[in-house]
Amino acid sequence: MKLTLFDLDNTLLSGDSDYEWGQFLIDHGVLSREEYEAQNARFFEQYKAGTLDIHEYLGFALRPLAAHPAESLARWHETFMRERILPMITARARALVARHLAAGELCAVVTATNSFVTAPIARELGVPHLLATEPETVDGRFTGRVAGVPCFREGKIERVEAWLQAQGRRLDTLEDSTFYSDSHNDLPLLERVRSPVAVDPDPQLAAEAARRGWPVVSLR
Repeated sequence: MKLTLFDLDNTLLSGDSDYEWGQFLIDHGVLSREEYEAQNARFFEQYKAGTLDIHEYLGFALRPLAAHPAESLARWHETFMRERILPMITARARALVARHLAAGELCAVVTATNSFVTAPIARELGVPHLLATEPETVDGRFTGRVAGVPCFREGKIERVEAWLQAQGRRLDTLEDSTFYSDSHNDLPLLERVRSPVAVDPDPQLAAEAARRGWPVVSLR
């Protein structure tokens, strides 16, 4: 079975769900604008520059999950989906996913953004599998820590390989695979699959795609 992997932020979405979740919480008065907004922007710029310390960032990004009960988080996320995420899903993105699913391919979203934020987005897109950074929970409540390997850069390869093994699939499945991404941070996994595709790529990935002859598409 052919394997198709999709990055999420700025690939299937015309924006970044992790960044927007933080801004949503600020705009709705859950987080202090003074304390949080500048840090959120700083980490986002580091991500784009390829200098992000993922563990430092996750210590920051997962803190709001630990500070509030699950019921409040779920209620806020419903509003977040409606206000921020649905407008970022284009008809082209939906059509791309639908085409691969209709072909009977094994499809998964592979994203560095945590699974609390991204699981409802993957369901909305109809993608049956999600590999995301996993926030740790204890007794049904988030701790603010990460469980396992963050799904970021080389960590995406590790997470995909572990997922394939857990399903009893051969690792050479990656030799018959496609990965769609916008970001140079995903170069490790783009280099690992048979068919890398740059989607509305950032400048660094656009240059690399041109050098290597990778296809470039737009979903916007």
